Amino acid sequence: MALTLHSSTSFIKSKDNRSSRTSDDFTGAVSFSQIKPPSNQQRAKNSTHEAQLSPAEGISSYSEGVNELGEKLHGMTVPHSHSHDNLRVPVFVMLPLDTISLGGTLNKPRAMLASLMALKSSGVEGVMVDVWWGLVEKDGPLKYNWEGYAELIKMVKKIGLKLQVVMSFHQCGGNVGDSCTIPLPPWVLEEISKNPDLVYTDKSGRRNPEYISLGCDSLAVLRGRTPIQVYSDFMRSFRKIFKDYIGDVVVEVQVGMGPCGELRYPSYPESNGTWRFPGIGEFQCYDKYMRASLAAAAEAIGKDDWGQQGPHDAGQYNQFPEDTGFFQRDGTWNSEYGQFFMEWYSGKLLDHGEKMLNAANIIFQGTGAKLSGKVAGIHWHYKTRSHAAELTAGYYNTRHRDGYLPIARMMAKHGVVLNFTCMEMRDGEQPNEANCSPEGLVRQVKMATKLAGTELAGENALERYDGGAFSQVLATSRSDSGNALSAFTYLRMNKRLFEAENWRNLVEFVKSMSEGGRSTRLPDSDRVGTDLYVGFIKQNNMRKESEAALV
Repeated sequence: MALTLHSSTSFIKSKDNRSSRTSDDFTGAVSFSQIKPPSNQQRAKNSTHEAQLSPAEGISSYSEGVNELGEKLHGMTVPHSHSHDNLRVPVFVMLPLDTISLGGTLNKPRAMLASLMALKSSGVEGVMVDVWWGLVEKDGPLKYNWEGYAELIKMVKKIGLKLQVVMSFHQCGGNVGDSCTIPLPPWVLEEISKNPDLVYTDKSGRRNPEYISLGCDSLAVLRGRTPIQVYSDFMRSFRKIFKDYIGDVVVEVQVGMGPCGELRYPSYPESNGTWRFPGIGEFQCYDKYMRASLAAAAEAIGKDDWGQQGPHDAGQYNQFPEDTGFFQRDGTWNSEYGQFFMEWYSGKLLDHGEKMLNAANIIFQGTGAKLSGKVAGIHWHYKTRSHAAELTAGYYNTRHRDGYLPIARMMAKHGVVLNFTCMEMRDGEQPNEANCSPEGLVRQVKMATKLAGTELAGENALERYDGGAFSQVLATSRSDSGNALSAFTYLRMNKRLFEAENWRNLVEFVKSMSEGGRSTRLPDSDRVGTDLYVGFIKQNNMRKESEAALV
C-alpha cells in the first residue's frame, strides 16, 4: 500500500463507474417499471407465503403508482408471535455504501423506496446506513450537508422502519466489500498532505489515509480543532438537525472509531495488495505522534530503549506467526518487552474508544437512541498462542490473556452495545493453514460481554445469502454460551438479496430470529460448498468482473 502522501489529490480517486455497475446497484432488482398491482388471486394468498416471494416474483410489474405498491406490500408483512417477544432478536439490513451520492443527495430514491417497502414486508425491524464524514463535511470545516440523509430518514419513517446510523469517520474504499470510494473530507486531506503523520503509518513508512491516527486525538491538528472535537461537532450537528427523529426513527447511533468504523488499527489494509488473507498484518505505530507516546511510556518505566521503535521482529503483512520472532510459539510477544509494548499499543486503542464514546454519550444522552461500537472479528490465527492478527489490530488477546473483556468493560461503562462481526462463520469453512476459529472467537466475545454486563449485537462479516450462513447466525444469536444477541444487522441490501432463493432465505431467517432462533427450516450448511473466507470475496469479485468483460 504505497500511500506516501505527496499531495491531497494523490489518493482522492473515485472509481470509474461510467460503464460498470457495482454490487450495490440494486435498481434492477425492484424496478418500478416491472411492478403491477396484485390480482384477486394474489390477494387471497397467505401473507407469510407472499413475504417469502422475492420482490421479482411477488412484485412483478408496476403501472399505477407507489400507493398501489404500498397496498400490496402491506398485506405481505410476516406475523410475529407475541409469546416470543422476550426472545425476539430484531433484524436490520445494511443499505448500500453509496446510498448517498458524492453530491450529497439520496441515490436512486424511487428504487430505494420500493426496496425499503419490500424489506418492511419481510418483517425486518429496520435498516442501517453509513453517515459519511467525507460527504457531509466535504465543503469545509463545520459546513455540513445533511440533505440526502434527511430525505432517507423521512422515507424510512414513512414506511414504518427503524434506522441505525453509523458515524463513519473513516474512508470507504480499500477493504473487503467496499464497492465505491468515499475519502475523508478534502480539507482534511489537505492537512494530511501538509502533515502526513496525521494518519497511521507502518514500519516501512506506508501512510494509510483510511482514518486519522489516534496518536493525535487531543492535538489541535485539524485547523484549530482536535480530531475528537471535529468528531464531536459532527455528531452534535447530526443531533441538532435530526432531534425530532432520534429515539423514534433513529434508534441506534454506532460511533465509528477506526477503519471500517471498527475500534482497531488498520493492520490489514487490502489496497494495492498490501495485505492478503491470512497474513498477520503489521503494527501501525510509526507516525510521529504514536512514536512520541511510545517513547514516553518507555521512559516512564526506565526502559528508554524500548521506546525507540516498535518490535523489530514482528515480520511483514503476509507472513505467518511462525515466520517471525515476535509471534512464534514462544516468541517476543510473551517476554517482558512484548507485554510492555502490547499493553501500550492496546491501551492507546482503549483510550481512543473511551474518548469517542464519552463524547458521544454526552451528545446523545437523553435522546432515547442506543449507542453502539463495533469490534472486528479477526478470526485467523486464533488457534495459535500469540493470536498474531489480533495483536497487530490492537486486541491484546493471547493464549494467556483475554483481550475482549477490557473492551467490553469500557463499552459497559458508557452503556454502549458491543457490535461484533463474523457471526455467520463456521470453523469448517476456513482453510486449515490459517488456524481460524470464528466460532471460538464469537464464544469468547459473548462471554466477555456477559461478564462485563453490556449488550451484544452482531453482523455478518462477508456477503452471504445461503441458508447455512443464516443458520449459523441463528445458533450464535442464542444465549447457550454467554450473551444472546440484542440485535443483528445483515450485510447488505443489493440486487442479489432480492433474487428468489436469497429472498426466501432472508424472510425465513427474520421469522426465526423473531422466535429467538429456536425454529428454522434453513439448511445447516452451505450447500454450494464454497470457500467462504476473506480472500474468497475478492477472488470471486475479480472473476465476475472478468466474465462481465467478455459479455
